[in-house]
Amino acid sequence: MKKVFTVVLIAACMLFAGTAQSQMKSGYISVDVVVSLMPETAKIDSLIQKYQSDSLTPQYAQIVSLYQYKDSVYRDTVHPAPAAVKKQIEEELPSLAYQIQNWQAIVQQMTENKQNELLAPIYRKVYDAIKLVAKEKGYTHVFNKEAFLVAPDADDMLAAVAGKLKIKLPTNPVAPK
Repeated sequence: MKKVFTVVLIAACMLFAGTAQSQMKSGYISVDVVVSLMPETAKIDSLIQKYQSDSLTPQYAQIVSLYQYKDSVYRDTVHPAPAAVKKQIEEELPSLAYQIQNWQAIVQQMTENKQNELLAPIYRKVYDAIKLVAKEKGYTHVFNKEAFLVAPDADDMLAAVAGKLKIKLPTNPVAPK
């Protein structure tokens, strides 16, 4: 009797595991590849260059000019500034000097922020298409392709998502940036 119960229990567990397994379907896609194929992405490089030349370069020139002006006021011996003004300039100069010395890092951070701001709507559009394809094709889980070392071609959602977004896939594979 105990053997029959054990066999029935094992069979029920296997049946339950098989049912749970069949309800889960996972796919994968390289989101960065899809984003790089979007026509809107091509415009972002020129917008970033324009942002750097129109905003960041003049900002740097302004900071350098302000530093030079305040430094000259602080060091002027012919027309010395009042003590309160000198004290204020003394407090402001280190901040300006820091910005000048670390301008490359500041520019890189500001450029990355601007790029993320410009890419956000494109990523949103891609994620919406991925969700739509996943729902249509019955995927319960979708992973970023870079998370896998080995994955079957059948679960690659790139072509389906590209079709939803009406973008043409190149004939040679695209590596993410």
